[in-house]
Formats: sequence, C-alpha cells, structure tokens
Amino acid sequence: MSAASWMKVTRPVDGETVGYLQALAKDWSLVQPRSLLGHDVGPPAEFLEAEQRLLERGISELAERWQLKDAQPDLRNGVVILEVSPDGIVVAHADLMKAMVFGQRVTVPWPDLTGELSRDA
Repeated sequence: MSAASWMKVTRPVDGETVGYLQALAKDWSLVQPRSLLGHDVGPPAEFLEAEQRLLERGISELAERWQLKDAQPDLRNGVVILEVSPDGIVVAHADLMKAMVFGQRVTVPWPDLTGELSRDA
C-alpha cells in the first residue's frame, strides 16, 4: 500500500501535520485515519469525523517511549522517535537519548504499516 494517495491533516492554528486520511471509498466518504507513523487511529469513519479524531489526538505520542519489534538486545528497553519523514522513522535507545548520550540509531520504513513500532505498555 502506498501512502502517496493519503491526505495530510494539518492543524489550522500552526499548519503542523497531525496525521493522514486514507480513502477507503472513491468519493472519500469513508476514510482510515492514520497517525504520523502510518498507524491506524481507531476504526474507519466518515471524512469529517476522522479528521476531527486526528486533530484532537495531536502529535504528543511522538515524544513517548516505543518498543521496536525484534529489537537488538541494546534496544529492547525501549526507543524514542528522533525523526519521521518519507525516508523513514529514525529511533534510538530511549534511556541514552534521555541522558543526551549518542547511541545506535535504527531506521524503520515509513509508513509503519507492519507494526515495527508499538507503544510502551
């Protein structure tokens, strides 16, 4: 699945992208809201409802600790997101970054449709 056809949803106040809408119907009457990482944000919905869901959700989740699927031993305690772009999602060891220490960086393909990243429980 290509993200090229996804529509960006931006906050009116500052123009910050908060997610994407993926058309599930040709007329966009049913869409799948997606986070900046490409993850589903709830079930499919009508356009305006899905857009509102993304606007209310915001982007704060990007600052949280994440788990990397099949991580190497030094990354099993969690990672933080450093960058999200069409080139990939760059993550690094959460505790080292908190201490401002350089560590290994891993790039996960964007969008993360296979669930390589999941929220820390």
